Amino acid sequence: MVPQSLLYEGGLRCLATHTPSGVVITTDAPTDNMGKGASFSPSDLLVTALASCKLTTMAIFADRNNVILDGSKVYAEKHMSTSGPRRIERIVMRIDFCAGIAADMRPKLENVAKACPVAKSLSAEVIQDVSFQYPD
Repeated sequence: MVPQSLLYEGGLRCLATHTPSGVVITTDAPTDNMGKGASFSPSDLLVTALASCKLTTMAIFADRNNVILDGSKVYAEKHMSTSGPRRIERIVMRIDFCAGIAADMRPKLENVAKACPVAKSLSAEVIQDVSFQYPD
């Protein structure tokens, strides 16, 4: 377990500290929920965690299989519920791979991305709409 601490500064802003490294992440409530939107919202961080997890788990697999993923990118957007309790309803994500990934490795990388720990930790009610793009 990685120790973390969270400080509420007021004004709907929190500071999260990763204790081992001292790195601090600031969160703000979004503008559509009484906030300033001056930083990532907690739900933005969830989407960022999902994208990062997909890239990281694919990179682990790629390293083991002599595949280079350097320069690959993820573009993500969240869609919040418009009725009922406020929650993320849908995450749309496009993974743009770098050039040079062999055709036989592509479905394997895609399966790894779909099975990342954060993806598996989300409720089945959260729709994960993920597409994969290859430049060649």
